[in-house]
Amino acid sequence: MSDFLVVGGGVIGMMTTLQLADAGHEVTLLERGECGRESSWAGGGIVSPLYPWRYSAPISRLSTWSEGYYPELSLRLLEETGIDPEYRQKGLLYLRVDDESRALGWAREAGKPLERVDADFLYAKEPAALRGCDGALWMPTLGSIRNPRLVKALRARLAAMPKVHIREGVEVTGLQRQGPRVVAVEAGVERFGAGDVVVCGGAWAAELLASVEVTLPVRPVKGQMILFKAPPGLVRRVVLMDGRYVIPRRDGRVLAGSTLEEAGFDKGIDDIAKQSLWDSATRIIPALAECEVEHHWAGLRPGSPNGTPFIGAVPGLRNVHVNAGHYRNGLVLAPASTRLLVDQLLGREPILDPAPYRLAGRLDATP
Repeated sequence: MSDFLVVGGGVIGMMTTLQLADAGHEVTLLERGECGRESSWAGGGIVSPLYPWRYSAPISRLSTWSEGYYPELSLRLLEETGIDPEYRQKGLLYLRVDDESRALGWAREAGKPLERVDADFLYAKEPAALRGCDGALWMPTLGSIRNPRLVKALRARLAAMPKVHIREGVEVTGLQRQGPRVVAVEAGVERFGAGDVVVCGGAWAAELLASVEVTLPVRPVKGQMILFKAPPGLVRRVVLMDGRYVIPRRDGRVLAGSTLEEAGFDKGIDDIAKQSLWDSATRIIPALAECEVEHHWAGLRPGSPNGTPFIGAVPGLRNVHVNAGHYRNGLVLAPASTRLLVDQLLGREPILDPAPYRLAGRLDATP
């Protein structure tokens, strides 16, 4: 029996497993499909909330800590696995921001480099951007990571660790409870025991906890994205306008996203969303209209009240813990939220005050 059993092999589950294994613990990781192939794969990889000044302080604190960790993690995984997660710190240009004064005030208070730049600066940084802009907001420290490569690297690293046991294609159907403890995790005819259970099931976390009569207000929120096959250098950095964004990759490909849809667990794609994403992307970078749309997909974000994740022990259960409900910011918040939970699991001084993320007092909220 492992010291810890982690349910969910997305970026949250894999980072949790990595930190526990780094600390010398034996960990079993259960994933219903393939590790990293759900929302961790489907997102864009921007290492910041899209409009950070519009988020609450608890989310901002997690985000700030995580942003500083990604360069180190990316280099570590490259050295250990040979897989480059392609962390890029090229900054972000915000076009047509209607609450600019609020953004600049937030930046001053948070100590973030965010400034208003003129049109010459904008087009020097991003020559292919929408013409006619009189300027933009510029955040030079923002980074992005190629999330499919990040999750591949995480999985490869975990697979090489002798105290980590990865079980893919194992769909957890419930938790078996005896009094104040969960004694087994059930997956069809299989049963898994562990000292502690950590639920990192993303949009599926609420279904799992319902098996022990815990109502977690986390729901699936669909997001569709498209990928352009563009020449390298057409888009140089992340550009955001009217809530939509384009994200360049090192090989020239450009992601464009994303929709927000309340559609349950439906991951279907549709032409209306594709056209809307194409329209948004080609307004931001008109030259993308000449590029092939190479791929169109959807993922399910774990929506939660106000987007604040649930991190910590499940009330009434001594050995069950949760890290879920990150909404649009799972990749953004993953390093800090997993470190915060692992600190609590191992009795270490937490990196942040855990109170805003605790489940106690929040489980009766409406998602």
